[in-house]
Amino acid sequence: MSGTIYLLRFRGDDRPGLTAALTAALAEAEAEVLDVNQAVIHRVLVLGIMVRLEAGEAALAGVRGVAERAELHMRAEPVADAAYDAWVGQQGRPRHILTLLARSISAADLAAVTRVVADQGLNIDVLHRLSGRAPRQDDGSPKRACVELQLRGTPADYATLQARLMDVATAHGIDLALQADNAYRRTRRLVVFDMDSTLIQAEVIDELAKEAGSGDRVAAITEAAMRGDLDFDESLRQRVATLEGLPVSVLDRVADRLELTEGAPTLLSNLRRLGYTTAILSGGFTHFGEHLQRELGIDHVHANVLEIDHDRLTGRVVGPIINGPQKADLLRSIADELHIDTQQVVAIGDGANDLPMLAAAGLGIAFHAKPLVQQTADHRLSTLGLDAVLYLLGLRDRELA
Repeated sequence: MSGTIYLLRFRGDDRPGLTAALTAALAEAEAEVLDVNQAVIHRVLVLGIMVRLEAGEAALAGVRGVAERAELHMRAEPVADAAYDAWVGQQGRPRHILTLLARSISAADLAAVTRVVADQGLNIDVLHRLSGRAPRQDDGSPKRACVELQLRGTPADYATLQARLMDVATAHGIDLALQADNAYRRTRRLVVFDMDSTLIQAEVIDELAKEAGSGDRVAAITEAAMRGDLDFDESLRQRVATLEGLPVSVLDRVADRLELTEGAPTLLSNLRRLGYTTAILSGGFTHFGEHLQRELGIDHVHANVLEIDHDRLTGRVVGPIINGPQKADLLRSIADELHIDTQQVVAIGDGANDLPMLAAAGLGIAFHAKPLVQQTADHRLSTLGLDAVLYLLGLRDRELA
């Protein structure tokens, strides 16, 4: 094809109609638009347009006039054929999304992250903010900040990239989540949750044990199980056995005092609004899962059933125990019912028994998790509430209810 290719760059104070005026002048020059990207940062317009012009540099006179009258700085740079062909040849290269989350983000945080990206030979195509605009003065609400980096290229070494990002996250007290930017990432359909210490801030078995007078013993067993030091099935049987004789009325009393995790209502209401299916897959108990189901509008609940006889707990559970492998199987079963791939599933949990379902999901998130889980899971959230999951789905604060 004939003609000369130019990269046009414009910068200046933004106001309505600038892009319309510039593209109208390009239309007069009969320009073919090959690429375009525009951003506005605090009322400053940054616009880049790559065009092909049959008439060459002379055809840009009208565009320069528009830019001058609008007090825009304009730069026109011819693009050599070899450079253009190399740019076209980059189509189809792998892309990743890197999400940085924290209560606040410093320049040092961003410098450390982008250095890792650069060292791995990745290019940042887009870097933008997903969180809302920060108020000038602290308004007392929980702070949250999130920026998303859209990366292009193949990392020099993926394992090294992941390890260095984890090191940066630990050193800076931030969260970093790296995802392949593919069709699955844009079509998540199912979100499954652990319950205890994930959707709610407590371990229900510990709360029941306090009522039964066996709190210290059960807390020690629970902690060992969550660390992965004790077989989950056996630990559950041991803990439930200490509840023998507890009145059923205690279950409602405990349920009423359970506190939701920060961001849980926001996350669930938005998932529901956007058409996601949700499920609790818990090693806890159905009585409490169903309580949350009613409160948060969750679609499915799978948890352990406490055996009751004459309005008292027997100290046993009914049926198979919901353990780690069972959680992963339930995740796959619900995905099959929805006719979706497991890559379209998000799983969120904090304990060792959540690892199988985190591994089975396309996006497995260790949420304020135990050390073993943080080290094993591909993605971690430790600085913000549950609603930060919405950032990992690519949603902006302004898009949320």
